[in-house]
Amino acid sequence: MGTVAFYGPDDQRASKVVAAISPNPTEGISETRKWIGEPDLRDNADVLDEVNEFLKKHDARSIVITAGIFGCPHEEGVDYPEGEVCAQCPFWNGRQRDVPFLG
Repeated sequence: MGTVAFYGPDDQRASKVVAAISPNPTEGISETRKWIGEPDLRDNADVLDEVNEFLKKHDARSIVITAGIFGCPHEEGVDYPEGEVCAQCPFWNGRQRDVPFLG
């Protein structure tokens, strides 16, 4: 199964796309690839083609994708300290990530 999630500084622009592969329900994620760019990667045909190729390469037979922006593109513990909020994306501070999944 493949998953695709969009992330951005707010709920209007996707500056990051993450695609992942899970070979079966019990194994979890085995492969991940990230794309970062501006202004909105949902409108970038080259990036979307690369996402598609990644999913094809790993023989994803079903795909789950977020219908909107899932949250901040920065990673807790990598881009900012664990347990804190991202100072670069105040829009997401205290917001729920109620984004429906398509698939």
